[in-house]
Amino acid sequence: MLALLGRQGLRLRAATHKVTSPAASSCRSFLTHSQLPDEHRMIYDMCRAFADDSLQPTAAHHDKTHEFPSAHVATMKSLGLLGISVSDEHGGAGLDYLAYAIAMEEISRGDASVGVIMSVQNSLYSGPVDKFGSPETKEKYLTPYVSSEGAPTDFKLGCFGLSEPGNGSDAGAASTTAALDGDNYILNGTKAWITNAHDASAAVVFATTDKDAKHRGISAFVVDTSAEGFSVGAKEDKLGIRASSTGNLIMDNVSVPKENLLGKSGEGFKIAMVRESEASLSFSSVFLLFFFHIDDSHL
Repeated sequence: MLALLGRQGLRLRAATHKVTSPAASSCRSFLTHSQLPDEHRMIYDMCRAFADDSLQPTAAHHDKTHEFPSAHVATMKSLGLLGISVSDEHGGAGLDYLAYAIAMEEISRGDASVGVIMSVQNSLYSGPVDKFGSPETKEKYLTPYVSSEGAPTDFKLGCFGLSEPGNGSDAGAASTTAALDGDNYILNGTKAWITNAHDASAAVVFATTDKDAKHRGISAFVVDTSAEGFSVGAKEDKLGIRASSTGNLIMDNVSVPKENLLGKSGEGFKIAMVRESEASLSFSSVFLLFFFHIDDSHL
């Protein structure tokens, strides 16, 4: 049933996906899920069933053991949830942010770790590649990551390399460098506390290409995690959401083709600000659920 909804339902472009449509314009007045348009209600029902039947029964085990929930991520691929807001032209579901928020809330209710994995995949990795990548970059680093086609277990995840040990999440102070060398950029540096680090096949990485230009000298790249010189540090032992891996991305003379540049050189700061702003929507859906699970006696 979930697969049927995912392949036939979620992949349909929602009639309300354009902000200018009457239904989308009236979304602000929705008070309950029963008032949602049919397409959004279908997504709510699908994700709620997945959360209740599959995510909740295993959430505690995965969190306790730090085990990556590969079976659940495979199911999310088949349901179309790994590319819910990416255009169907590139293999995504092509739905709007209301649909995304509904799905994030229900998935996170079942397992916050799975919600975080989904959030980074959609907002922080696929979003920049979709909005700023070249057609060739999208074909290689977007469609295989967001499409629900193919074997569910052949999913691909991405991550977002912004934070650094000495700079935190300051997008205008990247110590990681990218030096142009012929047809390639050579990246050196370390990104810290990166969600999906150990399970990602590619990363959106921010690096300084012109130090004198300060924040206007930051650029964004898609980096293949299998590239020579790329490695991942130890898994962080967190207080929670431990089924989602967190670690450092370490780049030692990693060669990245020029075509993997997102947008133009020097636009990395803008890309980071846009993506972090949009990611706040999905992360708020994740952490909203923590408040729902707090017992009144602990307040």
